[in-house]
Amino acid sequence: MKRKLIPVMVLLIMASYGQKNDREVNQTITQKTEIMQKGEKQKIEELLNQYKRALNTSDAALAQSLYTKNGIFMPTEAPSAIGSENILKSYEFIFSQIQLNIEFYIDEIVVENDFAFAVTSSKGTTLIHATGDTIPEANRELFVFEREAGEWKIARYMFNKTAPKL
Repeated sequence: MKRKLIPVMVLLIMASYGQKNDREVNQTITQKTEIMQKGEKQKIEELLNQYKRALNTSDAALAQSLYTKNGIFMPTEAPSAIGSENILKSYEFIFSQIQLNIEFYIDEIVVENDFAFAVTSSKGTTLIHATGDTIPEANRELFVFEREAGEWKIARYMFNKTAPKL
């Protein structure tokens, strides 16, 4: 009887040790993934800050540089700008018409491998060059990002106007 009981006990001990190791390995993988995603989200936040700077300084070249080569900019009430050259022309036109002074608020960033998306909102003012009027500006935005040559870039960007909160 003892001879049968000892191998069974050894197997039970080994099995419980293996389960403990599996749990530890899974926890370690989860922790490393969370740390990596936090770092990627910070890189995307930095990209969004550069984009805000491009808008607030009317820097079309900077805005263009933040997009992927085949990026798409989809402004409200205007045609989509597809590809780097068209994105530059679109921002040059927009900045010839208005001067933005906005702040971005990040609601959500989700990262999945080489793609990510962010939902943001923005609020501030717009100076209309033709009239000299300054009006309230408020939007909600959807960004899709792609990692290109190791860097996060804007692959798709769309926004629409919301009623500004006064």
